[in-house]
Amino acid sequence: MKHPKQEQNPANSIPDQTEGAGGAGEGLIQPVGYTPKSQAQHTRYPFKTWQVALLAIAVCIAGVLWFLFTAKSVRLVFNPAVTEIEVSGGIALELGGVYLLREGDWQVHAELEGYYPVNEDFSVTGTRSQTHSFQFAPLPGRVTFTSKPDGAAVEIATDSGPKPLGLTPTAELLVEAGEQSIRMTRERYQPLIMDVEIQGRDQSQQVTAELLPNWADVALASQPAGAEIFVDGESTGSFTPASVEIMAGEHEIRIKAPGHKSHRQRILVAAMESIALPEVQLTQADGIIAIASSPRGAGVTLNGRFQGETPLELAVKSGTRYRLQAFKAGFAPQEQRVSVASGAEQSVRFDLRRLTGDLVVIADPPEAELFIDGKSRGKANQTVTLPTLSHRIEIKLDGYAGYDAEITPRNGLTQELKVRLLTREEARIAALKPEIKTPQGHELVLLRPRSFSSGASRREPGRRANETIRDVAMRRLFYIARHEVTNLQFRAFAAGHDSGKFEDRTLNDDDQPVVGISWEEAALYCNWLSKQNNLPPFYRTDLGKVVGIVPSATGYRLPTEAEWAWSIRQNGGDATRFPWGDSLPPPDRHGNYADRSASHLVGRVIFGYNDNHIVAAPVGTYPPNALGIYDLSGNVAEWVNDFYEIPSGEPVSDPLGPSSADYHVIRGSGWMNGTISDLRVSFRDYGSDGRKDLGFRIARFAEPS
Repeated sequence: MKHPKQEQNPANSIPDQTEGAGGAGEGLIQPVGYTPKSQAQHTRYPFKTWQVALLAIAVCIAGVLWFLFTAKSVRLVFNPAVTEIEVSGGIALELGGVYLLREGDWQVHAELEGYYPVNEDFSVTGTRSQTHSFQFAPLPGRVTFTSKPDGAAVEIATDSGPKPLGLTPTAELLVEAGEQSIRMTRERYQPLIMDVEIQGRDQSQQVTAELLPNWADVALASQPAGAEIFVDGESTGSFTPASVEIMAGEHEIRIKAPGHKSHRQRILVAAMESIALPEVQLTQADGIIAIASSPRGAGVTLNGRFQGETPLELAVKSGTRYRLQAFKAGFAPQEQRVSVASGAEQSVRFDLRRLTGDLVVIADPPEAELFIDGKSRGKANQTVTLPTLSHRIEIKLDGYAGYDAEITPRNGLTQELKVRLLTREEARIAALKPEIKTPQGHELVLLRPRSFSSGASRREPGRRANETIRDVAMRRLFYIARHEVTNLQFRAFAAGHDSGKFEDRTLNDDDQPVVGISWEEAALYCNWLSKQNNLPPFYRTDLGKVVGIVPSATGYRLPTEAEWAWSIRQNGGDATRFPWGDSLPPPDRHGNYADRSASHLVGRVIFGYNDNHIVAAPVGTYPPNALGIYDLSGNVAEWVNDFYEIPSGEPVSDPLGPSSADYHVIRGSGWMNGTISDLRVSFRDYGSDGRKDLGFRIARFAEPS
């Protein structure tokens, strides 16, 4: 009998092991299937297919919205316009000619017939809307050049010089598009230069030019007729009367008839302007001596009187014996004696013997090269035989400064030339004298400045707002005058100048510094001094006015403000407050300032200081600074080169100041100054007109820039 629960749930029943052993199969454990609940749950998906699709669409829409929100509106403009454009570098969306591009680097490619393709990079910035422009460059044009007449040489101007293109008519040539300068030349014709607009774009184009003659017809006649016509010593093959084509320029005409003295005449011929010369009356000669020489151009004397240069004809009396001499530099003179029969012509020729001398060249380093009159003669160490003329001798070697001299050998003698080439740095230093002196009495010292800080700290007592601190790099060597320009020196330039008086005290003695002059007068004096000393002027002028500077020039000028500021700080150390140190008063007789003796003339004086001069003292009265320069501090304030500005704090290198302004800088104190502010090394003033306490000194660069 079965258990009732087994009948109700047979698939999940477990045999009851407590039942009796008499039932079949009783007591056996049977395996059954079992699925964990958790595993069954994991096999089921939480989203339906339509939900996943909807999510993907939402992500795409979000991505598009993000791109549209972050992309910039970029218009790409081409000249000439083009329709097909390729943009690479990321996602690029084009809408009605405007591209949506994200910020970053991009590349564009476009092509247009007749032009070079455009392949350029551009950057999209953070600006919402932006435009980038691109220019198509036209391809070269196919150009043929012709001329009337043919056979003209054609050149085109390039950055590296004229480039020959051949003779007209030329083959079809590739020429860059745009305006080109073309030059055509042909013998006996005037050169022609023309600006031609080349169409380019691989199109054919013909350029034609008509060349103008470079000669004129010259009509000549003589009495008697039939005289042979020579131009510059060469026979034309024509006989008077005749019209001869003669090239433009100055020429010598000679008309020669047998038994007559030759007629010589110099004429100036203008192209295409015909000339009819007056008829020449030839003088019958008793005798003629025709003189030639080798080489041509020898001077000729007849009985000691100079007659001209060979080839030459002389009309002489017959039956008289004459002494002829021919001479030419570098040749031995020769002499001949000659007489001519009546109505005859006697030919005389001089073959001049060249005079030479030997030159022994010894050079170090031995691999140096020798040049004579611009032509290489090989290694420098050699003996050369040269005509007894002046020769330019050069010895060169890469990495060394060359040697250059003019040498005239002596006939039959041997000269020796020993040369040691200097390296460029050695030559540079050797060429710079530590001190120079002008014929006008200016003494200048060579200075090799170093970098320094100009201006003054905001905390420094007496500091003015225009004394900005900045680092100044000084690389160019310069000369600066030991003394200020005196009245005597300035009056050599402007004879009528009078520095005048202050109260009843003269400022016009010869050895006092010149005062009462404007900045421009000081600059013009510098240019005048440069001219006196054969130096290139530093200041550019127009109608007597200074209009600019030439920074590379080594002519005289006013010191730059940086040079002046560096120089005054050199007093055994970099003084940053006063030229003598950091405290007042100055040492005894340090310089000419507003001392107690000037108290009745000026408002503020240095208490307890006496320099024994009420107004300007003779230059050099007081001791120089450590550089040997006098009166940078005291005596008179000084004009400097620079236009006035309040400088920024940015570092500068060899500054020359701004290019223009209303005023120029004035540096230094003078006999009127006695305040803390005025006496400091960084004190800066400005102006344009002269003052009774304002002068200047000169300077110049040691080398071109």
